Amino acid sequence: MQIPDYNGNSIVNLMSTILSHFEVDSPYSNLKIFQPNELTDDDTIVLLIIDGLGYNFLSKKGRDSFLFENLKGKISSVFPTTTAAAMTTFYSGLAPQNHSVPAWFTYLKEIGMVSAILPFKTRGYNFHFEKNKIRSSDIFSFKKLFENLKFDYFSILPKALKGSPYSNYVLEGSTQIGYRNLDDFFKKNLFTTLRKSVKKKKYIVAYWPKFDAISHDNGIQSHAAIEHFRELDKNIAKFSSKLKEKDSKIRLIITADHGLIDTIPEHTIWLKDHPKLHETLTLPVCGEPRAPFFYVRPSKMTDFENYIRNHLNHVGDLVKGETLIKENYFGLYEPNKQLFNRTGDYILLMKDNYILRDQLIGETRHELIGNHGGLSDDELFVPLIII
Repeated sequence: MQIPDYNGNSIVNLMSTILSHFEVDSPYSNLKIFQPNELTDDDTIVLLIIDGLGYNFLSKKGRDSFLFENLKGKISSVFPTTTAAAMTTFYSGLAPQNHSVPAWFTYLKEIGMVSAILPFKTRGYNFHFEKNKIRSSDIFSFKKLFENLKFDYFSILPKALKGSPYSNYVLEGSTQIGYRNLDDFFKKNLFTTLRKSVKKKKYIVAYWPKFDAISHDNGIQSHAAIEHFRELDKNIAKFSSKLKEKDSKIRLIITADHGLIDTIPEHTIWLKDHPKLHETLTLPVCGEPRAPFFYVRPSKMTDFENYIRNHLNHVGDLVKGETLIKENYFGLYEPNKQLFNRTGDYILLMKDNYILRDQLIGETRHELIGNHGGLSDDELFVPLIII
């Protein structure tokens, strides 16, 4: 297992390079392999984030692709290697240490509930926070480095995510543009947005989640995932060719929030099969299957540790959540005060391709093949592609 390199080789450092181009200060250093002076002649920056496209997948399955041809290098994601943590880093310019949005299932002490934090609702049920007068500012407390900017700022995202409480908070200051499909994504939204010229400089952040969704259901090594990658690669090549015809000062930066690792049923640990472990917990398991967060009853701390040591030591390394914060797994600098409540008493860093899951009343048991959240090379490293 490796730790994200927040000192110059992670996605938060990429964001610092982009922010520096737009004369916005960031607490993080610029990316070592991609400095702001390389963007000096560019009026428009397009950041395209392909959810789930790991560096290892690209280098093994995509060596004959347009994207690999334009590969600049390998950079790390953040910890945990989750969409919630990494996309909030792309949108805020901050690491999870600072923005405190660590995982899909996050305990929110402010309202006493385990949330699906990006959809802004409780886990397992459609109790939507916004409908119950809970504001995004009640849950999110970080400073957004991209707000109040002196350039045109656009965000392109699936139509279902446009205008959501999460999107409205993290993308404040941008014009949100929703799309329906791949054709809509490139032809209508990206090209239409690029033609809009109010101010000299322009920043467009575009998010494509379907590769991740296909990889979850079918596996990152599956035919379905590889075919979708090829379709995506072909569309990006066409898009890039059309941009070059215009001879415009546009820089296209392509990366990902994380990679994935394929798991098997034999390496899936279900909490219900470990009742003595279950009785030590005060809350459902939070975090991600590859990095589960545990909230433990104070009187059962020793029982919890002993159970993991005696029965699940082969599955993962048990570390206190506070220890990982202090050792800068989540990022650098002063931790967001909410982070200590949101990362649990313990985190199990899963080994090999093991995952740990629980199932609440009302939830459908859904087996996912592709998973992420851990610190394997497949999950942690993402490509940096510059066109």
